[in-house]
Amino acid sequence: MMNASWTIIYFQSTSGANPVRNFIQSLSITAQGKVARTLDLLANYNIRVREPHAKKVHGTPIWELRILGGDSIRIFYVTIISKSFLLLHGFEKRTQKTPQKEIEIALSRLRDWKKQIR
Repeated sequence: MMNASWTIIYFQSTSGANPVRNFIQSLSITAQGKVARTLDLLANYNIRVREPHAKKVHGTPIWELRILGGDSIRIFYVTIISKSFLLLHGFEKRTQKTPQKEIEIALSRLRDWKKQIR
């Protein structure tokens, strides 16, 4: 029996911007479909999702959701209370190694989110 779905929350800046949703909407319709299916996988299988779909970013609290296929789309997220995932940052991976600047964006948004919920 599968557990109830977890909630997917999109990071929102204090100015009201929603960078992850904007990133997803900027993708092709095909890529948006792949992202939606992978987010459904995450919501339904939650913390049990592992490689090749999800991978821990070494030395951080962040996980990398890997949208498989030719696009190499990545979405960084963290697990938060109440069976929820917070999506922090999305990008198209163009190199073998994840660029440090992409990880820094996600960490910065995580810090911003923590300040917002206080």
